[in-house]
Amino acid sequence: MIDRQTIVLDTLLVGVLSPIDDRGTLSGIDKQPAIGPVHLGATGFSGDHQGDLKRHGGIDKAVHHYPRDHYRVWTGEIGPVARLKQPGAFGENLSVVGLIESDVAVGDRFRLGGALLEVSQGRQPCWKLNRRFEIADMARRVQQSGRTGWYYRVIEEGMISAGDRMQRVERRHPEWTIARLWHYLYVDTLNRDALAEIASLAILPSSWRDYATKRLQTHSVEDWSRRLDGGTKPVNG
Repeated sequence: MIDRQTIVLDTLLVGVLSPIDDRGTLSGIDKQPAIGPVHLGATGFSGDHQGDLKRHGGIDKAVHHYPRDHYRVWTGEIGPVARLKQPGAFGENLSVVGLIESDVAVGDRFRLGGALLEVSQGRQPCWKLNRRFEIADMARRVQQSGRTGWYYRVIEEGMISAGDRMQRVERRHPEWTIARLWHYLYVDTLNRDALAEIASLAILPSSWRDYATKRLQTHSVEDWSRRLDGGTKPVNG
């Protein structure tokens, strides 16, 4: 064991598909607390679903972790909206206090219950957060804040339940925290030295390395508007 800090999973959440907009777009973002142990397989928890399998779920996005620590900050910024009164507001599977983006790096491995998880990438927020919070630019706020959360891939499958201890057991790239990746993805977006490192960071999914490679080649940043706005009509807020 390399990390003596004990983190406890306060809530485990899974979601079924339901419409998120007036077009009937299906999403699994409305996750609810699971009762009792749940099996975690290679692509996620039993009973958990994603509406857009091209952009959500899969091996590198099997589990979404969003720090409960951020809820208080969000409440200060957007007010005491109902979504923030219980875990799951951001569509997370794991609600935990004590770990944020600056604490966690890609390649970090955590033992949780009977499973072993590996941090794979940060979350890239999408327009569904706008609908969920009924705030037109909520996805942009999440992206700009750096309070994005992150994903895990599953190294060992197993049973997990709320109340399980979460222990970091390995660090492979401690210099590449989720916060640092966010900085070069969204703030210092054309830093050639950082982009070269990201492009060669094999533990990252190929899609993230491709962002870096394309920026180095084109000297420009990809358009985020479709992901963040979705081409939908603005909602109130």
